[in-house]
Amino acid sequence: MEADQKASPITRSVPLIAALLLGSAAPQVAAETCSDRLDQRKDPWTANFYLDNDLFTNTDRNYTNGIRVSLVSPDIDNFLTDDCLPKWVLGVNQYLPFLDAETNGNEKIRRNVVITFAQQIYTPNDLNRTTVDPNDRPYAGWLYGGLAYQSRNEAVLRTTQLNLGIVGPAALGQEAQDFIHDLRGFEKFQGWDNQLENELGLQLVHEMKYRFAPEPLTGVLAYDTIFHLGGSLGNVATYANAGAEFRLGWRLPDDFGSSALRPGGDNSSPGPADDRYRTHSRDNSLGAHVFVATNGRYVVRDIFLDGNTFRDSHSVDKEHWVGEVTFGWAVLYRGAKLSFSRVHRSREFKGQPEGHNYGAISLSYSFEF
Repeated sequence: MEADQKASPITRSVPLIAALLLGSAAPQVAAETCSDRLDQRKDPWTANFYLDNDLFTNTDRNYTNGIRVSLVSPDIDNFLTDDCLPKWVLGVNQYLPFLDAETNGNEKIRRNVVITFAQQIYTPNDLNRTTVDPNDRPYAGWLYGGLAYQSRNEAVLRTTQLNLGIVGPAALGQEAQDFIHDLRGFEKFQGWDNQLENELGLQLVHEMKYRFAPEPLTGVLAYDTIFHLGGSLGNVATYANAGAEFRLGWRLPDDFGSSALRPGGDNSSPGPADDRYRTHSRDNSLGAHVFVATNGRYVVRDIFLDGNTFRDSHSVDKEHWVGEVTFGWAVLYRGAKLSFSRVHRSREFKGQPEGHNYGAISLSYSFEF
């Protein structure tokens, strides 16, 4: 009975999330001019699901869980007037000065809008302690929605993303973790009463990716390399980051990588050279590859370590330089791409005994409405 009560806020949220991500967009796609254009070009929508969890590596601490769902629009002509976008998105876009209003005169440039809903959970190491541990990180949850704008050609992907959400008890971090621990019969964390206080979170992320075209290696094998450079501004996170991803396999996808959950990381929507892009002429061929990725960042602010911005709260002294190495594999079949990876992250705060490892699963599917 207790598990059902804990699950109820999340369970009740599922229909609302689905309506926001899918229902709000569907009426606009039905508009005649948009439908005609999509019928001619056959541009797909892409739905993405991401899950990070350290139970994959037999731990339960630090960045302990992250979940995100996102919906990437078909290619659009511009961000300000294209009727394939929901009216509420067009309304928001009018107030964003960095968006261009030019039509897509160059067919090699494609634009997409990404709608995101996500939650992240952070906990200290000692699950039985009920008081604040001054040498360990605070409890925290982060629940947010995001709107991202992408433009790409064959070699470059630019993403600008605005995230708005809540940090604190309203983010339902405790409820989400307790629900999963109840399902799996795990002991619950006892210190959630010490979590960060409710605070509105705002984050502006910009990231650029550069992809070098696949090169044949031997037989059916090929490889490519994708570099990224970007940063984040806001009270939730302020940092600069850079890194790269190397992929090796056959039938490499025409996209910009197989990781990660971080904001700005929606990179699995296919380009025209990808079988997933051709919804009416897909074959049954499999594709598979392995990848290794790196990401380094210089952190100016991290609310999950620095604590609340406008009131006193538990905090620790963060490490400004943080690095990650990711190893994984991905499989593609028709419109779907499934990947699994293991992430090794360096220490994030002073006094942290060691770095942190977690597993990450992502699933994307490209389709037509």
